[in-house]
Amino acid sequence: MSGQGVLTTPTATAHRPRKQEPRGARFLQLLKTTDHKEIGLLYLVTSFGFFMAGGAMALLMRSELAQPGMQFLSNEQYNQLFTMHGTVMMLLYATPNAFGFANFLVPLHIGSPDVAFPRLNAFSYWLFLFGGLILMAGFLTPGGAADFGWFAYTPLSRAGFSPGVGGDLWITGLLVSGLGTILAAVNMITTILCLRAPGMLMWRMPIFTWNILFTAILVLLAFPILTAALFGLLADRHLGAHVFDPSTGGAILWQHLFWFFGHPEVYIVALPYFGIISEIVPVFSRKPLFGYKALVWATVAITGLSATVWAHHMFATGAVLLPFFSILSFFIAVPTGIKFFNWIGTMWKGQLTFESPMLWSLGFLVTFLFGGLTGVLLAAPAVDFHVTDTYFVVGHFHYVLFGTIVFATFAGVYFWFPKMTGRMLDEPLAKLHFWTTFIGFHTTFLVHHWLGAEGMPRRYADYLASDGFTALNVVSTIGAYVLGLSVLPFLWNVTRSYRFGEPAAVDDPWGFGNSLEWATSSPPPRHNFLDLPRIRSERPAFELHYPGTVEQLRNQNHVTEMFGNRPRQQTRAPSEEASDASDPQKET
Repeated sequence: MSGQGVLTTPTATAHRPRKQEPRGARFLQLLKTTDHKEIGLLYLVTSFGFFMAGGAMALLMRSELAQPGMQFLSNEQYNQLFTMHGTVMMLLYATPNAFGFANFLVPLHIGSPDVAFPRLNAFSYWLFLFGGLILMAGFLTPGGAADFGWFAYTPLSRAGFSPGVGGDLWITGLLVSGLGTILAAVNMITTILCLRAPGMLMWRMPIFTWNILFTAILVLLAFPILTAALFGLLADRHLGAHVFDPSTGGAILWQHLFWFFGHPEVYIVALPYFGIISEIVPVFSRKPLFGYKALVWATVAITGLSATVWAHHMFATGAVLLPFFSILSFFIAVPTGIKFFNWIGTMWKGQLTFESPMLWSLGFLVTFLFGGLTGVLLAAPAVDFHVTDTYFVVGHFHYVLFGTIVFATFAGVYFWFPKMTGRMLDEPLAKLHFWTTFIGFHTTFLVHHWLGAEGMPRRYADYLASDGFTALNVVSTIGAYVLGLSVLPFLWNVTRSYRFGEPAAVDDPWGFGNSLEWATSSPPPRHNFLDLPRIRSERPAFELHYPGTVEQLRNQNHVTEMFGNRPRQQTRAPSEEASDASDPQKET
């Protein structure tokens, strides 16, 4: 192969037909599996089921709010719905969904045959599943599910104001599923630090793996705080404890504990999806990732700052130092802006193509950008005082979280589905899914900012016709139904393609993959690799498939300026020097 940048076809891999198994054998296999790939898929499918349940709750609420007056829900039912909707979406969809991608991809990314503790990994999944079912079982009790908000502010969530089994099941379910999340984080940290393949230096890991590492660190920082607070609340409800007694400052104590968990949780459910976008954009830009190290250090900055801004949720309490938490909340926008700069820099002058993963990534960029801008507004106490507890915050929250989690989730599913199943998804259906979701989402939640500015309070089940909120609520409800229906093409696409989709006949069906999962078969074998390529950079799969372009692309990373007839000396990165020193085939 010459060094003139000639691109070759990625290595072909014969598609393995599915084995004919006795009925029920696959189900029994999943019950006892410790394969990280199968556990990752279990996380993804289960969390998507909870996502569908949370979406159904949202449609019920939006239907109730379409017109003034009470339509078909009672105040109590509405309270249960917004409590369970928030809890399910944050803690039973967003967080475990991120660990679904992490389970499937991290061992592949670092060249490992499995996670560090396979049985603990399976145990973590079953804790998540049973914890989620315990939480949802509140709907089956005579008094109904928890109704005190997903944030469970005390004293409202204590037994005197919220009696019944539903609240206890909510607390217990979160304790069980939260333990699963903590154990999963321990597993991810150990796997990344201890099981990297030869040549996989830390500075050669994919950005997604870096982000999972810092996500797991945040989990170990935040989730034990939530666990302790939930045990205290359970003691208040059943043992007559006074941990969160308002007469001794317990109401403010709960808010500090919950939001010290809650704001790192926002980045626990953001960093993995930032990593997904960082993997997809270079592939469909036909360029190396711009600013690899800057992205890593931006993640470090977000991780540190996310533990210092919790009290911006408490501006209206009058119990926190406004300038301190406001300034830190402004600061955390800086590393996020760096990530945007690097994603745009990766696309700049690239050979862009707009397959479905790239479309979803662009939808993520647009939506999350709007959410980030409204977040900067809410970091200013003067603005926050005006719109706190209004629909402006609901709009901001969904732009940040839906824009991050859901758009990036679907980007990741469309990107890695061939690797997960050995089949390609249908592109026209994928694009129909994208546009209906994009239009439905912005129709639903953009108007929430205007409703909030006009003064409509959140968490209310009713409003007066004279308030002037009806038209915007009708628009939002129409958008919500479009958003709900947009899931149907996706479900049909996945169901049909899993059985009858076009086989992914090569290791890298997208043609320009960078990380190691694109250097093994689709789907990968039980222990991931039959043989590993030499790892000399953060793009081992690309270097394996296009060896003639490696030196050319490295040279393009340096700019040579002429001073008279003397060229300016080129400086090589330390990782390149180390790579050359460790390469026995490199000429000396």
